[in-house]
Amino acid sequence: MKYDAIFFDLDGTVIDSLQDIADAVNHTMRHFGLPEYAAEALKPHLGWGVGTLMRRLLPACSDARLEEILAFYKPYYAAHTRDKSRPFEGILPMLARLKADGLALAIISNKPDAAVQPLARAFFSDVVSLAMGETEGVRRKPQPDMLEMAARKLGLDLSRCLYVGDSEVDIDTAKNTGIDCVCVTWGFRSREALIAAGATRVIDAPAALVTFVESAQG
Repeated sequence: MKYDAIFFDLDGTVIDSLQDIADAVNHTMRHFGLPEYAAEALKPHLGWGVGTLMRRLLPACSDARLEEILAFYKPYYAAHTRDKSRPFEGILPMLARLKADGLALAIISNKPDAAVQPLARAFFSDVVSLAMGETEGVRRKPQPDMLEMAARKLGLDLSRCLYVGDSEVDIDTAKNTGIDCVCVTWGFRSREALIAAGATRVIDAPAALVTFVESAQG
């Protein structure tokens, strides 16, 4: 199938943000006198948004306490999104090639929009047409709302868009939206976990996405 656009997940797909997320989580935990976590231990809980992340890390926490914790975490993380986060190796050349091939590129993330925008401006402003993060009143992935909104803003036929991500959240997002999905193994889930979650196309390097898309365009 020929594609007009590619929508990318952010964390674990185009940027390696794990350490900044872990640092912000642990800064928050220390502030509230709670146990800290190794960065690797966070990986299975990432992808659904920070509310779900904190709920999973603190299952006994009351809703009111959780809101207090999130109110501390969100501005702190928004101020520290770029301390250690960088695009994965090969991502920038891949994006440049896809843009040169005439595809529209967008980032769709469950990360709060206040954190998504500075990352998108810093690393992807030359190649990405639109970046969207979690916004009040818009259902997060895996619901299709964010992708549908992005397609409308860019004037795209959603059925001709491809979605790229690194987790079961992304697999379900593409399924719920009715579009094709490519999963990547350099992020927060293993190849085995992705296949178990229903992935049908899995790649191990950014250049493989270019190969797949260009072959589909032919």
